[in-house]
Parts: sequence; structure tokens; C-alpha cells
Amino acid sequence: ERFRGGEVPDLVKQFVVYFYRHIRERNIYEIYSMFDSSFHKLSERYFKTTPWPAAEAIAEYVDNDHVFCLLYKEMYFRHLYAKLTPSLDQRIQSWETYCSLFGIILNRNVNMQLPNGWLWQMIDEFIYQFQSFCQYRAKLYQRTPEEIEGLKQCGEVWSPLAVLNYLQTFVDKSDIVAELKRDGGKALAETEGYVDARNGRGSNCLKVLGYFARVGLLRVHCILGDYCGGLQAMEPLDLHNKTGLYTKVTLCHISASYYTGFCYLMMRRYLDAIKVFNQGLVFIARIKQYHSRSSGYDQILQKMEQMYALLALAVALCPAGTKSLEENVQTNLREKHAEKLSKMTRSELPVFDELFTYACPKFITPSLPDYSNPSANISSEAYKLQLKMFLTEIQQQNQLPVLKQYLKLYTSISVSKLADLMGSGTEQLLTLLMCLKHKTSSSGATDFMVDVDGETGEETVQIGDVKIQRNYLDYYSNHISKLKSICSELNAPARQQQSAKSGGW
Repeated sequence: ERFRGGEVPDLVKQFVVYFYRHIRERNIYEIYSMFDSSFHKLSERYFKTTPWPAAEAIAEYVDNDHVFCLLYKEMYFRHLYAKLTPSLDQRIQSWETYCSLFGIILNRNVNMQLPNGWLWQMIDEFIYQFQSFCQYRAKLYQRTPEEIEGLKQCGEVWSPLAVLNYLQTFVDKSDIVAELKRDGGKALAETEGYVDARNGRGSNCLKVLGYFARVGLLRVHCILGDYCGGLQAMEPLDLHNKTGLYTKVTLCHISASYYTGFCYLMMRRYLDAIKVFNQGLVFIARIKQYHSRSSGYDQILQKMEQMYALLALAVALCPAGTKSLEENVQTNLREKHAEKLSKMTRSELPVFDELFTYACPKFITPSLPDYSNPSANISSEAYKLQLKMFLTEIQQQNQLPVLKQYLKLYTSISVSKLADLMGSGTEQLLTLLMCLKHKTSSSGATDFMVDVDGETGEETVQIGDVKIQRNYLDYYSNHISKLKSICSELNAPARQQQSAKSGGW
């Protein structure tokens, strides 16, 4: 009843007026506070089960500013997707909003600065809505005849090619790759992409969106099943650079770690996957306490649990990678998945299936559905295909963990003796050794060669030791920090007592 007749609440009017003013004044701190905090509080109070007022209803309070109305629409549809179920028309309108907004940023000399957190979430939400539309289109059995007819007419809306084109255009027009190659992103990290406020003009939008579009391309390629393309998209961004711009935006850092690690996992680069997941989980452990009241806190916790599940898969497939894990990550992994790790060592496929299903991204089918068969449901076809490929890979190496354990015990062993230990024939063992060589070629987890003994003429397996250099810097830094904190707490009563005696308080 409160909103009958299109009435806009006074608090919403004030929000829109102040939001518009801060954007005009390029006040980054206040813009992000209103975007990340005030908007969600008003949503909980007034729009828990309804959409925000349309952009046309608030336009008069912001001088009918076209760019601001597009930014407002971006937030409007973000809330709609989060709290309600958008219709086909609303999905089309959301696509048109992004097209208009991105077109202005790409082709016009805009004079505004937006917070990096918002710009990242703009890219992230753009891809999320693309995923959502692909899932919506794939479930024809849930669509009405009118909706199916509407889908036939909008083949270019949220198409994979159009989404990839927008992201790549941001990368190209921002010239971000050349800048990253020039100085490794040092200058960008120092300014965080913001234009000096004293200039009064200029914008950070194109450059920062170009930077975040690289992570966006990683995600799109990953959900399409193109893992090589995903890793190529991330090549200019060094995830081992702890001062890169992506580290300043928490959700971007976590997303980059999650999707990069998953790509490595699916390409059998298990050691690389373990290192990336370890780095991401150490980062989350360090910052999650500071985001407990943030709108993205639930997403942070969800990605953390998914990364632990994927880490368990990677460790089960490459136990040597455990040596590169930080102490707290290794402890948490044992607490969460010790039983599952034990079962995966015995090659129990249902456990691999369970963890993969829980932790994998939401894959999409890029092709159009068969509209002549409205009872079809292809929404889970992409997931089933990726799961089948993963489990096939596991089945192909179900004897390899045992073989790896035997190889760890020797520096040299005859093929016949190793075949007896494995309970197999010589030819079958040589096939297993070739399979192990192939499956671990990209990770370097096992180093061995089959040679002929010069004295006996017998075939032997020569095993080299793979040593992983462990980084103790973070370990000692964490413990030094803990010691300082403990000493500070122990000295606090003494300081307070001394201050009280001197009349301090």
C-alpha cells in the first residue's frame, strides 16, 4: 500500500539526491558507502519483496541526468536479480542497460570516477546475469508459449559472443595489457587507477574496467569449459604479485583465485592449482573478519568453502603438493575433508563426484536450445559433460596413487620387481608408467624415467626427487604478528595503571 500510485519514499528521494551529488563531486568514499551500505539498508527496509522505483520515477530528482539514470538502473536490476525472479522483458531491459552504459564509457569522454569495488561488481554482475539468462533459456519446459516466442526474437540478447566482445573491447580500448607489461601494474596499483582529484577532470572507469575485464574473461571462458582460454586471459595479471590492483578489491581477488585454480585443476596442473588455492585461502583468512558486515560476506564464505573442496581434490590427485600449503590452510583442510581425502586415496569415485558438484562453477550451454521441443531441459548438460570428463580422468588414474607411493620408496627399481609389487604384468606396468608420465607432465609432480641397466640388461625405473621450495616468510611473519599482539595485550593493564596514577584517566 505504501507505494501505490508510484510514490517514492522520502528516504529514497534523499538517497538518490545525495548519491547523484557525490558522483558529480567525485567523492569516491561516499559513493562506495552509499552503494555498498546505504543501498542495501534501504532495500531491506523498503524493497525486500518489491523492486526499487523505476529510473523514470527518480529522474526528476537528478536533473534527468542520462548517465546517472543508467547507473541507477544497473543497481535496480542488481537488486531485482538478487531478491526477485526477473521476467524475460526485465532480462532484456537489463541487457540494454549494460549495452548503453558500456557504450558511453567506451565511446564517450566521460568525466566521472567510480569506486573500484563498484566497477568490479559491475563486471561481476554483468557475467552473473549472462549466466542467469543462459540457464533461463535452457529450461524451456518451464517457459510459457509467449516466453518461448519472445526468446526466439532475441537471439542476440546475452549471447556469449556479445558478452565476450564487450569484455575484450574494454581490454583493448583501455590499453591495459601494454601498461601491465610495461611496469607490471606498479603505477596502476599505486594510484589504484584513480585520476588525481586536483585535475578536476578525467575518469578511472575505462582503465579499471579494462583491468577487471581480464578477470571477467577468465570467468566466462571457465564457465564455457575453455580452460586454456581462461588462463590466457589472466596472463597479464600476476597472481603472485601481492601489490596488484586486484588485491585492493577483495571479491575480485577471491574470484581470480577461484577460477584460476579451477582451470589449473581441469588441465591437470595440480601443483599450480594447489598454490593458487593456498594463496587465495590465506588471503581470505586474513581479511574475512573485516568484511563480516559487508554485503559480500556470504559470498566470501561460500567461495572459501568451495576452494577448500577443490583443494582437497587437487591434493588427492597430487599428494606432493601438500608440502606447499601454509600451516593454517593444511590444518583447516584436514578438519574439513580428512575423511574424504582418505576415501579419495582409495579412488572412491562418489567422493570425487560430491566435491566436484559442490565446488564447480555454474557451467552454461552457449548454444541456442531447440525451440521446436519445448519440453527439453538442457540447463544441466554443460555440468554433466564437465563432470563426466573429470570422473573419466579420475578413472584413468585410479591405480596411479598406489604406483606413486611405491616410486617414493625407491630411487631405482627394476620393472619386474615393481610389477610384482603392483600385482600386474610387465606390459601393464609400462602402460601405467606411461600414463603416469602423461598425467603429471604439466605438473612435474613425479620425475622418473625407464632405462636399461648396463650390467644386467634389465629394465629399471630411475626416480628423481621432486623438491618443493617452501616459503617460510608468511609463517614467521604471522607468528611475529601474533607475538606482538599478545605482548601488547599483556602490557595494556600496566600502561593503564601507570596512566591512572599520573592522572591520565
